[in-house]
Amino acid sequence: MGFFDKLFGKKEKESLNQGLEKTKETFFSKITKAIAGKSSVDEEVLDQLEEALITADVGLDTTVKIIQNIEARVARDKYVGTDELNKILQSEIQAVLTDAPEDSYKQFGLPEGKKPYVLLVVGVNGVGKTTTIGKLAYNFKSTGKSVLLGAADTFRAAAVDQLTIWSERVGVPIVKQAMGSDPGAVAFDAVQSAVSRGADVVIIDTAGRLHNKAHLMDELGKIKRVIKKVIPDAPHEVLLVLDGSTGQNALEQAKQFTAVTDVSALAITKLDGTAKGGIVLAIASQLNIPVKYIGVGEKMHDLLIFDKHEFVDSLFSLNK
Repeated sequence: MGFFDKLFGKKEKESLNQGLEKTKETFFSKITKAIAGKSSVDEEVLDQLEEALITADVGLDTTVKIIQNIEARVARDKYVGTDELNKILQSEIQAVLTDAPEDSYKQFGLPEGKKPYVLLVVGVNGVGKTTTIGKLAYNFKSTGKSVLLGAADTFRAAAVDQLTIWSERVGVPIVKQAMGSDPGAVAFDAVQSAVSRGADVVIIDTAGRLHNKAHLMDELGKIKRVIKKVIPDAPHEVLLVLDGSTGQNALEQAKQFTAVTDVSALAITKLDGTAKGGIVLAIASQLNIPVKYIGVGEKMHDLLIFDKHEFVDSLFSLNK
């Protein structure tokens, strides 16, 4: 039983394995082909391994980094058999992933001395942002935290309605205003309400307009400023939600968002519906921002805290 099993239980480990099924089946069929009949790691093996990584949407830059590191190890160790390749590959994949946040954030915990913990959620429409917020609320509440939601995406009526449905489903309060209201005012009211209620965490949704709109920076900046009027060191976390099934497009969205706001953590959704789960590696490697959560299914407990060791373990485990 690994660390992930002890921390989250067998059910969550199974969710992770199942969520990565499409990625690992495609990935492993190519790795198996690459090493079939080989007694050592040669140039042909490395070429086919490179193809496997790129097919999984690890991305060219990250793939080149991994392959170069493997080449260096092969050269240094003189002889590396193909039976060692999986272990080396696992090690190099883990190396490109940014370390997860400290243990106080595990099991949907919160750091001491930050109450309410203000979590600002950003991302374009359609990536699963509202669903992720609902799942976060459910998981925080399940660990005994009091949660409040703030519906600051006031430019799309469906966004407020969807968040309201999630608040009712999870059983947590929501602060909202009419469509077209000032997002900053909603965020301000949500944080004030969280303070007055003694809430442990307030999760604020923001507009999911196209990531290349210049006024996104201005709006997010305003929301941050009004939040700081209530809690000077807030927001404590800016979580960017990305759709893993969109592959390299998710990476481009991440680059655009990190250019206009201080993203501190990532949530990558819909990994259960894609064979391109390698995008997690590309995003984490190129942006040097920790992946904090991954979505591997539709159920509320299918939002998992990301652990790079267990992610790689599941990626390399067809029968677990």
